[in-house]
Amino acid sequence: MMERESLLRSAMETYGDTVYRLALCRTQSVPDAEDVYQDVFLKLLGQTVQAWEGEHLKAWLIRTTLNRCADLRRFRLRRQAVPLESAADLSRPDEDAAELWEAVGQLPEKLRIPIHLYYAEGYRTEEIGVLLGVPAATVRTRLRRAGGKLKDILGGAEDGIEPLPELE
Repeated sequence: MMERESLLRSAMETYGDTVYRLALCRTQSVPDAEDVYQDVFLKLLGQTVQAWEGEHLKAWLIRTTLNRCADLRRFRLRRQAVPLESAADLSRPDEDAAELWEAVGQLPEKLRIPIHLYYAEGYRTEEIGVLLGVPAATVRTRLRRAGGKLKDILGGAEDGIEPLPELE
């Protein structure tokens, strides 16, 4: 363990500025660059201790930094962030939504969770299937069943509810 720590300490002293500057250049965000910096060196800490030559280590750190920046960018493209100032407005549901989410709360858990993940969190049915450990077809079935139960609970109103996908 001591060898790993000394490798990490040495790598951070020697190449830490390079990793941070590259991450900052790619992400254009100080918090994101700090996250990338931390992730890269944590990944290095998890590597088996081997005879890291200076240039090999530097190349590995640069490649890992670029890969982590690309991962972060892909994640941000898929999950759009909301500025903190406007997040307070989002936390207060409008009155129509409150009634709908109250009805969702009455559903059994195996129907309620897919509804929340699909409509509130924006996950696709395949992603929900992976999260819940069930096939995507099962997720679509549960969404349809939940929609039917919600229609019964809310008295047949289905305005404002987007249609469920047949196949994704």
